[in-house]
Parts: sequence; C-alpha cells; structure tokens
Amino acid sequence: MAHTEGLQLRSLVKPEGELELSLVTIPTPRPAADEVVIRIEASPLNPSDIGLLFGAADIATARLSGTATHPVATMQIPAAAMKGMAGRVGQSMPVGNEGAGVVVAAGESAAAQALLGKTVAALGGAMYSQYRCIREDQCLVLPDDARPADGASCFVHPLPALVMVETMQREGHKALVHTAAASNLGQMLNRICIKDGIGLVNIVRKSDQAALLMSQGAAHVCDSSSPTFMEDLTQALVDTGATLAFDATGGGKLAGQILSGMEAALGRTATEYSRYGSTTHKQLYIYGGLDTRPTEFNRSFGMAWGMGGWLVFPFLQRIGPHAAQALRQRVVSELKTTFASHYSKEISLAQALQPQEIAVYGQRATGTKYLVNPNKR
Repeated sequence: MAHTEGLQLRSLVKPEGELELSLVTIPTPRPAADEVVIRIEASPLNPSDIGLLFGAADIATARLSGTATHPVATMQIPAAAMKGMAGRVGQSMPVGNEGAGVVVAAGESAAAQALLGKTVAALGGAMYSQYRCIREDQCLVLPDDARPADGASCFVHPLPALVMVETMQREGHKALVHTAAASNLGQMLNRICIKDGIGLVNIVRKSDQAALLMSQGAAHVCDSSSPTFMEDLTQALVDTGATLAFDATGGGKLAGQILSGMEAALGRTATEYSRYGSTTHKQLYIYGGLDTRPTEFNRSFGMAWGMGGWLVFPFLQRIGPHAAQALRQRVVSELKTTFASHYSKEISLAQALQPQEIAVYGQRATGTKYLVNPNKR
C-alpha cells in the first residue's frame, strides 16, 4: 500500500487547564477484508465537531507554536469549566464526524473491492485525517459527477433534516418548527419541506437570516429579536398547525415560548373551554446547545405537552436498516439540490490550527462554515 502514513488532527485537554490542538503523523492501517482506506479530501467543521475540537476552551486565547508543517495551537480553559472536561484530561482525541474522498485501498471482500477508486462519503469520526480506514458498509458511494466537497456533509446535516420530517410523520403531526433555521441544516430542512409540501415555521435570531430564508422560498420566518416575535410566531403556528418543534439552541426561554405559541394558536380554534388547556399534544425536542444558559419556561401551555432530548442515530436504529437506507439514498439522489452544502472557505489541516481561522469558524455563526481538506497543500 503506497500511503503508509498521514497527518491527523488531535485535541488534548491538559490537567493544567490548557487545550492543545496538534497534527500527529499516524500509520495508515492495512484494511481488513471488509474495510477500505479513504484519502480524505473534504470534511466539514460542524458545530458538533467544533464542540469536541475546543471543548470548554476560550478560543480568544489561542496562540500558535510548532512548525509550519506541524503547528500546535493552545488555548486556556477557564478554571470553572475544567470539571466538565475531567473525562477528557490526558486523552489525545481525533476529530471530524464525517468526510468524503477517494478509496485508495480496499480489503479482499467483494464489497470492499467494489469501492476501489470510487468517491465516497463516510461517517465514523477521525475524519480530520489524510487517510481514514473504515468499514465498507459505512461508506456512501457518490454520483460519478460529484466531488468530495459535494458529499462531505452527507450525514450530519441531511440525515437530521430528513429524520425531523420522518419523526413528524410517525408521531402524527402535520407541520413543524425549527430554530437556528438559517443554519446549513435549517436551509436543507426548508428545501425538504418546500419540495414535500410540509408546513415549516423557521425561527432565526437576526433580520438578515430571515431575509436569507425568505429568498429561498420560506413561507414562515420569525425573527426572535423582533418586538413582535410572539405575535408573528403564533400567527405562523395558526397558519401551519405545527405542534412539533426541534430546538437547536437549548438554553434560554425560546423552548417555552414555542410551546406557549402553540397553545395560543390552538386556543384560537378551540370550540370549548378547558381549564387544562388544549388536549392536542405539543412536543418540543432539544437537539443542540447553541445557547448554553439553563432552559427556562413558564408553564403556560396546558397539560398536553412534552419536552425532551432528541438524537438522530437512536431514531435510525429504531426505524431499522431498510428505512434508514432509504433516507441515505434520498441524500445521494438530491446531493446537489436539496442537500447542497455551502462553505465560506476551504482550509488545510495546518490552517485549521491558525488562530485567525479559529476566530472565524469557532464562532459557529451563519455564513462562516468551513471545509477542511486534509490533503490540501
């Protein structure tokens, strides 16, 4: 095998309260019978990746050392946050949930050999690596005209967007609400709902984000910074009948506001009074933590409601491999339309450790999504 070693990005929490990012040279494993080696050429910096990459470190304290080919970035972890990092102390952790590239080596099984030379996407961690050895059944073959960059975000954003709609249908709701709606995931969900004729209430935090979604055909966009937010939200809920919400922010009062808006919307069409509120179940799932404050709510939405956590992959396990594969195949068939991802910049592994780049992509802000190409020179 020609590619016997390659660089990999690692994140390490030190006991003295410092986080270190470095590039290490690791041997490329010889693939087992059911494995392939992918030369990774595109891997997105998703919020979940950034969470592992930096932990609780203050990115504003990032400083650079090392060499041009093997840079080291260090930053301070506030003393109050070190308790939450206890499980990571001393562990050098690879990063990168998903990525895409070309299969350059394959095991002896027919399924693995069939992928040799193919451009594939994969989900399996440690994707900020020049070479990644992974099972062939974790790979998704991309269309012949697709580049690795086209398929780099095949899993972490498209699958949640599709699973949100699948959850809505299986739980008997007819429309849904999504927060952080101007994100890459949110824009995909908007395109899915437009294509499938599903009512969607998009919640954003800025007027320019609202304008972005409306330019993409979103029918209902509510800006949480607007003084008329609750009135706008309630009207959108009346118009769509949405009783299911997915909240990426997690903290603050937004979750409670959404449930209260649902109750108010249901109250407008109620035919009789109930002291327990509407009998229609209202469900909110928290799947992110963009707002790190505690979740606060006033229980002003009756008794028929639920609030809880939500993860994609346990849901995929529940629906079974056949249904899960159908969702993946939809991603492939609509890779350059519904599930197209957009990046503000492509960077190398070494560039990912530069403080000036960290200051941008580390914000996890709309319009600052980066793509890492581990084999970029």
